[in-house]
Amino acid sequence: MKRILLPLAMAMVAVTGSVFADDKVRIGTEGAYAPWNFMNDEGKVAGFEVDLGNELCKRAKLECEFVVNEWDSIIPNMLAGNYDAIMAGMSVTDERKKTIAFSEEYYPADPSRYAASEGETFDFDKLEGKKIGVQGGTVQAAYAEEKYKEKNTIKAYEKPDQSIADLAAGNLDILLADRSFLDPVVLGSGGAITFVGPKVQIGGGMAIGLRPGDKVLAEKFNQALAEAKKDGTVDKLIKDYFDNGPFFSAE
Repeated sequence: MKRILLPLAMAMVAVTGSVFADDKVRIGTEGAYAPWNFMNDEGKVAGFEVDLGNELCKRAKLECEFVVNEWDSIIPNMLAGNYDAIMAGMSVTDERKKTIAFSEEYYPADPSRYAASEGETFDFDKLEGKKIGVQGGTVQAAYAEEKYKEKNTIKAYEKPDQSIADLAAGNLDILLADRSFLDPVVLGSGGAITFVGPKVQIGGGMAIGLRPGDKVLAEKFNQALAEAKKDGTVDKLIKDYFDNGPFFSAE
């Protein structure tokens, strides 16, 4: 059914330029990628992007609602009209720009890192016979497939927490993911999981994903984002969730 509806939804966008209703904006997120987005103890979606999204909507005078969606279908479901924007730790890439539009970045390019069990060492120029974990549909998955698939096994996971569990259980040799996602994992492991190998820059910074025709919504988000960067709000949220920055405001 989704395959039938997708071309129709894209055609609607092309004709109307926008399909979000009045000032009610639905934002798709994964709800499984802490600290970017996650489900809290009350079963509600929370995280850096939820706080930032609510702040941007408040400034833009938009009523916002977050919608939880699996990562692997998050772009198709936006194009099909199930929600109007994406805030889900999604980095800007040339490949994604062929399908969707992006706001200005709200977090700078985040280097990817390799993680492994304590004491493990690898020659990343000559990896062979290793099990490398990634989350499916991510920039890390595409990178690992291109660089390591010929001599290694690439294991793609639907949810990032599944890859962490398999690494801890010894079912993976190496895990490749965003540094900001792996930082609390490594810190909270008590030394059982460590960073290995080089940092890898894949893709650009994080931004709001939008349908190409939604220019009005893009302008509203970009204006609110520019204001929130200038007055330090974005950097404060980054500091609260990542203990990083400042990136956008003068301090």
